[in-house]
Amino acid sequence: MNIIKNKIAIAGLALIALFVGSCSESLLEETPRSTFTAAYFKTPDGVRSGLTALYQNLRQEYGGYYLSACENGTDEYTWGNSADNNQKDIDLTPGVGTGITSSSSRSDVLWNAMFTNINTANGIIQYGGEAGIAPSLVAEANFFRAFDYFMLVQTFGGVPLDLGAGELQMNTSAVTASVRNTVPEVYTKSIFPDLLTAVENLPAEPRLTGTVTKTVARLYLAKAYLTYAWWLQNPNSIPTYPEAARTDPDGQNASWYFQKAYDVATAAIADPGPFGLQPTFYDLNVASNDRNNEQLLYADHIENNDRFNGGGNNGGGNVGSPQNNACWLVIWNYTLIANSVIQREQTQALGRPWTRMAPPVEVFTKTFADKTNDSRYDGTFTTVFRGNWNKPGAAAGTINSATINNANGLPVTPGSPVLTFLNEDNPAIVYPADFKGSSAVGAGTLPGRSDYVVGPSAISRGVYPNLWKIGPSLPAGITEVIGTNAANSSNTRPWYIAKFSELYFIAAEAAVKGATGSQSARDLINVIRARAGKWKFSNALNQTVTTDNSAAMVAATPATIDINYILAERSREYFGEGYRWYDLVRTQTWSEIAATYSICESPATNTTDHTLVTYRRTPIDGHFYLRPIPSSQISALTIDDKAKAAYQNPGY
Repeated sequence: MNIIKNKIAIAGLALIALFVGSCSESLLEETPRSTFTAAYFKTPDGVRSGLTALYQNLRQEYGGYYLSACENGTDEYTWGNSADNNQKDIDLTPGVGTGITSSSSRSDVLWNAMFTNINTANGIIQYGGEAGIAPSLVAEANFFRAFDYFMLVQTFGGVPLDLGAGELQMNTSAVTASVRNTVPEVYTKSIFPDLLTAVENLPAEPRLTGTVTKTVARLYLAKAYLTYAWWLQNPNSIPTYPEAARTDPDGQNASWYFQKAYDVATAAIADPGPFGLQPTFYDLNVASNDRNNEQLLYADHIENNDRFNGGGNNGGGNVGSPQNNACWLVIWNYTLIANSVIQREQTQALGRPWTRMAPPVEVFTKTFADKTNDSRYDGTFTTVFRGNWNKPGAAAGTINSATINNANGLPVTPGSPVLTFLNEDNPAIVYPADFKGSSAVGAGTLPGRSDYVVGPSAISRGVYPNLWKIGPSLPAGITEVIGTNAANSSNTRPWYIAKFSELYFIAAEAAVKGATGSQSARDLINVIRARAGKWKFSNALNQTVTTDNSAAMVAATPATIDINYILAERSREYFGEGYRWYDLVRTQTWSEIAATYSICESPATNTTDHTLVTYRRTPIDGHFYLRPIPSSQISALTIDDKAKAAYQNPGY
């Protein structure tokens, strides 16, 4: 199997000083280069090296703190017990953090990485045709330029198309002035034309494992049409910046773009190439089935080689690019469970505890209300924590006995449940008066059960289900051990960015907004819901389960669905993967859906009860729908103070 393996570090293009560069790595073994030049892009090696830099740069964006920018402050996550300002500022919980500022918003990850990437794509598109290579290779650069601008325009509003040498031209001279284009200009001058070119010229089959194809280009074209249609419609009068009329330069209206989104998405579903839906949600997300045919785009990582992986495989490391350690943010400190019977382990269910991000209680009582028919709850979270004290690498002092006494003084054995998050609250649960009671994490007991239990309404900032589906896996060939060093290793799994399933959601959302075709919104959503009803394996039971609840799932779908139902389904499908802030901003429902949330305080700060507290976030007014441009970039501009102030998004 061919796969992209990064060999050497090559610096991002010598770019304007305003847009901070980042290191890149190449697809092939080549001579290290400190810069790319126009002449180099006129050669086949230059084009291939530039393309490899575009793929490698995905690691700069995904797999680290950027997850906080996409999830904290939404209905999916709030700040956890060990959170710092990376999570607290953006959460908008009053009295916590400083609020979203130009110096603390983790959307700086995009700004700091993508303009270097765009300039590399500019060079390939501008000069690659002279290299005597297939148009499909240049089309990969078209895709990435559109992808980067699409992410930027959703996050910051209008951004510069001219990096110093003219609009969409490769720049090789350091400049410290910049002018932002409007949102319509970014879409109509770059995003749409580039994606149309990519759809036309990219192959149906990837040239290497993980390279872009016609199908992923269609997905992003449909998603861009959908997002721009919402922007034109602007149902809640959200401001835009730089200020621009909500009109399309090509004279089309929102309805036209909603229809285009539907048409492109359904065309991709009908002509999928080698892609499609996995048979079950478990198949989609289990680490042993990584790089499956539902994954259209991902930031890849390599096992057993730190250099190729972009991060350490043998312990240590921080949550930061280019490593994939975002899973640490959503793992609570399960090692506090009594008697040291559960220790850190580099498995998909566990991993390094950081307790930075915690899911509110409504995630478990509302979003995932159906935990019986719908496999996505079990396939999203680790809800049962099992003893592992007998495995190699157990810390000194761990009990050597084959059994230990756990809840109610009853014995448990290695691999059996030690703590379980229940599907429903149970009034018979007896929680300890002291949060740090016999279970060390304030979990309760039920008569006759040897495992400690936590009901949904007792979930706190410090004790909650792990996000199983993005959890780590042990690199192939590494002996399974437990302990701090093993669990602190960089995650070698790919970070998934785009999935074939989203084509159904895009078409369904467009249909809700008035697009027409052979499939209704309900038809499209029911394809996803039917798949969600099929069980292959239960994480909670740790055993094979071959149940098909598809008929029940389809029957439970409302006859008429609205945008809120679409968003709820998107949350069930993509929970914690970095979609949520963009979904709420696109549909202008952020304030409606995420203004309040409920959670118990953490064991570290509350030792008396399990009181559920409802929080009302700082009013999510219109200016929050754009992130601030990083202050470091504003400071780098050599323009007058008035122009600098005008460059920043209002409210920051």
